[in-house]
Amino acid sequence: MKLVGNRQSTYDADSMAFTRQRLTRLLALVGSTLLIASCSGRDEQPLTTFDPAGPFADRIDGLFWPVFWIATVVFVLVQGAIVVAVIAFRDKDSRKEPKQLHGNAKLEVLWTVIPALILAVIAVPSVSAIFDLTECGPDAMEVEVVGHQWWFEFRYPDTGIDTANTMVIPVDQEVCAQLSSEDVVHNFWIPSLNGKRYMIPGQTTELRLQADETGEFWGHCAEFCGLSHSLMRVRVIAMEAGDYQAWVDGQLQPAPTPVEGTPEFDGWTVFQSKGCTQCHTVALDDDAGSNIVADGAFQGPNLTHFASRNVFAGAILPEDGETYDQALKRWLADPPNVKPGSFMPNLALTEQEIDVLITWLGSNQ
Repeated sequence: MKLVGNRQSTYDADSMAFTRQRLTRLLALVGSTLLIASCSGRDEQPLTTFDPAGPFADRIDGLFWPVFWIATVVFVLVQGAIVVAVIAFRDKDSRKEPKQLHGNAKLEVLWTVIPALILAVIAVPSVSAIFDLTECGPDAMEVEVVGHQWWFEFRYPDTGIDTANTMVIPVDQEVCAQLSSEDVVHNFWIPSLNGKRYMIPGQTTELRLQADETGEFWGHCAEFCGLSHSLMRVRVIAMEAGDYQAWVDGQLQPAPTPVEGTPEFDGWTVFQSKGCTQCHTVALDDDAGSNIVADGAFQGPNLTHFASRNVFAGAILPEDGETYDQALKRWLADPPNVKPGSFMPNLALTEQEIDVLITWLGSNQ
């Protein structure tokens, strides 16, 4: 009897240890879920696929829900069967071993055919949508999207516009995004307009974008690409046709040449003397003062119309509760501190140099 009691005690201890282990795993899972949810983005830039704003995102949304409900039904049936089996066939001393189903040809065919049919029902529209969402239409407006560490560049080949961080498109117009990368693999993702698409060095991939309503739509690089991957964001602005044309007309104009003796001129002088022209292009209305970065040199964002974009530094600034000038001042004072691994170095600018730089950059509308 003592031996039996020892065995029972050992069994109880093992059972309690197993229960504690399962509880620890459950708490870890819940904590991880809450942590991931907290990284979903700020209120003004939600990254959600459940708020489609165009036909391509709507196609994904329309595909998701049937698959979701099919998966829900399968989950309920499987879990229900497990619960029934646990209760109805629980082990008892007086109960005989239940009849085994192994080798029952009819049942094995049944539970092989049913999942195959379910997968076929899901696969056909999924594969069709994949091809449809990546093959641009003949009337689509082309925009070249280039991934950099850690910002997105947008080139409009029809007009010659080159901008950064903010992609401007006309509403109700299909846009064919030609995706590529200058360094490592990135992933372009605007959840309200379409799914994700890789940006691969040396290759060009296509992604269809279209907004059915005006507004701002936030996106993110969805592939780990280095130290500041989490700080590589993007904003898409959809405008009415007339507003978009006005934006194009403005972007085609050069920046004003600073007048000597003004704070803008002092800022332009600092910009040149500190070596900023080695990476950044600025086209002025005075050709003699224009700066175009040499081919093959490291290319930073084009600053000709810097002030027309209300986000910068990979669309991470300004942050909540921060004015544009405050954010720009913090960025110019120490870029690597704001964005780890930034290729823009700390130039040891004085406060006065930063102030005149901000004044000059603010004039580049």
